[in-house]
Amino acid sequence: MSKHAKDGALLDELVALSIAVCREAQSWCPRQGPGRKPIIPDWVLGVMIMVAVLLKKKTKSAQYVWWREHATEFAGWLPGQVFPARSTFFDRYRRVQRLYRQAIVIQGKEAVRRGWAEAACVAGDKSLIAGRGPRWNVRDRDKGRVPRGVDVDTTWGYCQHDGWVQGYAFEVVVTAPQHGVVWPLLASADTASRSEQKTIRDKIPELPEQTVYVLLDAGYDSNVVGEMVEWKGDQRTGRRLLCPENPRPNTKRPRKPSSRETRVRQHHRRLRVERKEFFRTRRGRWLYARRKTSVEPFHGQLKHLFELEDRVWHRGLENNQTMLLGAIAAYQLLLTYNCCNDRPPANLQCLMDAL
Repeated sequence: MSKHAKDGALLDELVALSIAVCREAQSWCPRQGPGRKPIIPDWVLGVMIMVAVLLKKKTKSAQYVWWREHATEFAGWLPGQVFPARSTFFDRYRRVQRLYRQAIVIQGKEAVRRGWAEAACVAGDKSLIAGRGPRWNVRDRDKGRVPRGVDVDTTWGYCQHDGWVQGYAFEVVVTAPQHGVVWPLLASADTASRSEQKTIRDKIPELPEQTVYVLLDAGYDSNVVGEMVEWKGDQRTGRRLLCPENPRPNTKRPRKPSSRETRVRQHHRRLRVERKEFFRTRRGRWLYARRKTSVEPFHGQLKHLFELEDRVWHRGLENNQTMLLGAIAAYQLLLTYNCCNDRPPANLQCLMDAL
């Protein structure tokens, strides 16, 4: 271990960065509803979980024990804050996901504002991670039989890279520059079977103003997604969606002539043809090739850094939503640290090794 790691200077700086981000995120999504506000604010739990994720403490017990053993550091890093009880930490762990999602948005906007990230072209994709416990096949699900030890929140999903996977999924929108660092801008986590055509819709309105091109794979091919990207009401947004066409099943029925289609259907078909023609142009193919050097490598690096290649850390959807979004927010934190200290932005493994 290096002297820099023993001194704890790196961890001190990362904690300071996480405090600023989590406090700002809570100001954008304050706790609402009846009842008295908790004594320990959500951002304190957010800092604790993010630091534990950076240290790769893979269970909630391990995360809490590490903080209990470093109660002195807690008092120094978070002066005036009450150290949570074990039950409080476990119960509120599941709720921090909302804060992390906002923290990812904040860090992405700040990176674009400072010029660290180029958001003119972005790419989105979904990645599957296997859940914990035995498999729960469709036949047993239909009959209501639950195998012993199975995570009942897991569902089945399919991708070309991994095939059928029972577990969870996270979806990210990252920058896709021709040269430079790939920076995550938006993210969400859900079960493996959740349709990406639905999860991406919440992210489209949050795209940076600078975004012109949005790169998605064939799983996102739908008129709704395409028109949300390129249109706002009756006016164009100035953006372009580049997405290969997903072949529909052939029913062997002859298509109705366009003269017999409704005007609404003709309108949607015309917009779809425009997207298809732009995708086939030389510039469209050149831009779409950036997916292979942006979002796909990002998935691999994130899983490698936080040891998610085999399975998720926890059981339960909400627990894994918190952990996965916390890992993405922590990934941004490492990028921010490198940019602030004039280090190579993408060199993250050495930071993880030094913690």
